[in-house]
Amino acid sequence: MKIGHLENSSVTPAVGERKPGAATAPAAAAGTVGVEPSAKVALSTTVSQLAAGGGDGVFDAEKVKRISDAIRDGQFKVNPEAIADKLIANAQELLGRTGKA
Repeated sequence: MKIGHLENSSVTPAVGERKPGAATAPAAAAGTVGVEPSAKVALSTTVSQLAAGGGDGVFDAEKVKRISDAIRDGQFKVNPEAIADKLIANAQELLGRTGKA
């Protein structure tokens, strides 16, 4: 099923269809007016810290083993209050951010 004609040569090809080394903005090179980005992206502080290598990168294998052993032995206790508190805090943080924007 076709919807309209796809004869517009100014359409940018899909990423998978682009040739290696091809210019990404041929219209701008030809002297035509470029398109300004329409979306703004803001990263959370957590993502920014992770991207900047803010984590110390320490892996506590002994802690993982203790938790794994406790789960396997049926002794691991889930703290639903702590989980609920963290979920509420995360929701409040997200709602606070969207209200400020």
